[in-house]
Amino acid sequence: MKELYSLLGNSQKLDGGAMFGNAPKAMWRNWVTVDDENRIDLACRCLLVKETLANGEQRNILFEVGVGAFFEPKMKQRFGIVESNHVLLDSLQAIGLTHESIDIVVLSHLHFDHIGGLLSQWEENTDPKLLFPNADIIVGEKAWKRAMQPHARDRASFLPVLMSMLEQYPKLHIVDGSTHPLLGDDYCFHYSDGHTPGMMLTEIAMPTGPIVFCADLIPGSAWVHVPITMGYDRFAELLIDEKQALLADLIDRDGRLFFTHDANLAAGRLAKNERGKYCLKEEKPSLAGLKD
Repeated sequence: MKELYSLLGNSQKLDGGAMFGNAPKAMWRNWVTVDDENRIDLACRCLLVKETLANGEQRNILFEVGVGAFFEPKMKQRFGIVESNHVLLDSLQAIGLTHESIDIVVLSHLHFDHIGGLLSQWEENTDPKLLFPNADIIVGEKAWKRAMQPHARDRASFLPVLMSMLEQYPKLHIVDGSTHPLLGDDYCFHYSDGHTPGMMLTEIAMPTGPIVFCADLIPGSAWVHVPITMGYDRFAELLIDEKQALLADLIDRDGRLFFTHDANLAAGRLAKNERGKYCLKEEKPSLAGLKD
């Protein structure tokens, strides 16, 4: 049995034009709130699965850890990070867990806004520490290679200090297949190269249809619209093709999408509107023990 929880991590404010790529502001300003610096609100939302296995064993699986609070104040301001405290740790505490309670962490890719939460909160004159000491960490091989040898265009998206820690972490699992034995048959991976090479999207089997952790392929509800991409995407046309393929597959299976960056919406079931365009139904601002 699985119970799904959406957990908020630290939030960001980033430039709306960068988040919506070549879509004009006249279009995207209808979907989000824009401040006087042209920034929009973004969550760094994580998905927790509390699972009871057939043998009665219980485990906690965390999909991503958000941006965290490791940046020193100047960099925190540059990247629009709102809170100074490590919000994910507070979110875990609210449901009776700590970072030590997590058994498995699954990372879609290694950009800092998706893995920074692995590090402890910034303190002056103190080196960051790696959190989640009891967790096996799963990441895709292609994404790992990209982070270890980034391109000049996306080098700033990676954290060398954290990559060095992970490289030495004894329970790191670098995978290249569609499943992993630690997770079992109820979890499978889709891969995408459009945002960054080797991004891994986990599909979770549920009684009323699968739910997919969309990562940055579909960061929020506005990006369900197939042509919408981000300026941060490495290969926008490829991403559109990948998105189209995933959505076409999921709608045939009554699938749901989980959003990491949508400020207002955690998940929704995929649908089509009267014009045949993809949209959402059964929208959920949060998940608090979803079982169906």
